[in-house]
Amino acid sequence: MSTQTKTRRAAVVARVEALGVVAVIRLKDPARLRAVVDALAEGGVRALEITMTVPRAIELIGEIAPTLPGEFLLGAGTILDADTTRRAIEAGARFIVSPVYRQEVVDAAHAMDVPAMPGCFTPTEILTAWDAGADVIKVFPATALGPGYLKDVRAPLPQVKLMPTGGVSVDNAGDWIRAGAVALGVGTALVDAKAVAAGNYGVIADNARRIIANVREARAAL
Repeated sequence: MSTQTKTRRAAVVARVEALGVVAVIRLKDPARLRAVVDALAEGGVRALEITMTVPRAIELIGEIAPTLPGEFLLGAGTILDADTTRRAIEAGARFIVSPVYRQEVVDAAHAMDVPAMPGCFTPTEILTAWDAGADVIKVFPATALGPGYLKDVRAPLPQVKLMPTGGVSVDNAGDWIRAGAVALGVGTALVDAKAVAAGNYGVIADNARRIIANVREARAAL
């Protein structure tokens, strides 16, 4: 792998870390995606993950990617195989996220100079994926684990970049950062399904502002 390739991939990872919050977007109605993206942007979120559970997800990534300003990062989530990885990247995804660890997904992403963030649960899964080249480990589902788990894992494995997803809320975001998370994957706590259904996108923008503020406050205190 060339130095240039490493630098490109590393730059995206560094940007995800700097932003601190990745909005995980799962929608039943793809027609509402643009409004959700705009609301998240209004609230200060700049890293967006469109999951493959959204109808026409690849097509939507292709439509939205060219319209986002340069400071935004658009990624693809719920990726389970190499073919979907390649199609998502060709559509414009700049990072790949999976709920599980599959080496073919990591390899396919890296072959196209894009970071891969597989989902892992146990310390053994986390270290296996990290040693196999994963750029960030998505700790998933983090709902049942809590920030204390992250802190415990990082004690013997401080080199691993961890991004909890599931169980991250507006109120506990700072706890995860203090526990050692390099970034947070945030779904329903940001993209409130009832607010989306009601067209009340101001709720999403407010959620985004609050979680960004809590992450910044937690980092400032480290």
